[in-house]
Amino acid sequence: MREAAFIKQNKEKWLDFEKAIFTNNFKNPDELASLYIQLMNDLSFAQTYYAKSKTIIYLNNLAAKAFQKIYKTKREDKNRFVHFFKTEVPLLMHEYRRYVLYAFLVFGLFVTIGVISAMNDDSFVRLILGDYYVNMTLENIEKGDPAAVYKGGSHFGTFFGITFNNLRVGIYNFFLGIFGGIGTGYIMFKNGIMLGAFQYMFYEEGVFWESVRAIWIHGSMEIFAIVIEGAAGFMLGASILFPKTYSRKLSFTRGLKDGFKILISTMPFTIAAGFLEGFITRYYNTMPNWGSVTIILVTLSLISFYYLIYPHIVKRKFNSQYGTI
Repeated sequence: MREAAFIKQNKEKWLDFEKAIFTNNFKNPDELASLYIQLMNDLSFAQTYYAKSKTIIYLNNLAAKAFQKIYKTKREDKNRFVHFFKTEVPLLMHEYRRYVLYAFLVFGLFVTIGVISAMNDDSFVRLILGDYYVNMTLENIEKGDPAAVYKGGSHFGTFFGITFNNLRVGIYNFFLGIFGGIGTGYIMFKNGIMLGAFQYMFYEEGVFWESVRAIWIHGSMEIFAIVIEGAAGFMLGASILFPKTYSRKLSFTRGLKDGFKILISTMPFTIAAGFLEGFITRYYNTMPNWGSVTIILVTLSLISFYYLIYPHIVKRKFNSQYGTI
């Protein structure tokens, strides 16, 4: 059978199945399982006779979505919370991994612009951070405590205040993606420029290492989470601008739902970053170098593994169990 005939014969069934998956429009779990088996048979046929075809990619993605629906009902997986972080989010991160790449590139570009602007314009740092903050930081540098700003306030007060602010930024970062991703780009521009200018100020004053020891104790997870939230925002924008084979409404619903799940997944890391900033960062200049470096490396490794490496492990496990590519 030619591929065109194969697609024509099954296209309506696939589209109906796809719509049913994203709208949860199934009469019972048995119906979902039956349709899933049919889909896997079609995928196997396509892999055999139409190697390297885009049809295989489409069916594979559809099978992955169907698998998530079925897996959630498995008897051994009663803990919805564990399933969410262990399987559901990693599969989403693998599916939308290109948006993570876009977010890192965009954020990195904005940080670079912040650094270059600060290098070539003496007034840029004050324009971005404000005179009060810059003057306070310069005074702290003169006193030998460059990051003394993190010592202000009580432990719990700082923790709750910083965490609330960072959660708010993350929510804006995602939901402003509804404007075709432009709103998300603005949030990342604002934070990237600020980070670049902020770090360069310390470099110019000769206390770069001291700033790294302080800022990145909590910043590794805080900044990484902002990038992941930005990726979710870009996903949301793309779901509106590029619906592909879906109706625009269905594509938006899917983008909103998947992106929101990724946003939720960043919140534990954001809360952990707030805890570190409130309780640990203030001791950056009294703890040994190895202590601050260890915290930075552990937190960066943890969040990097979860969002960049673990999704591929989960996807390979899925592929080996269900025969998809």
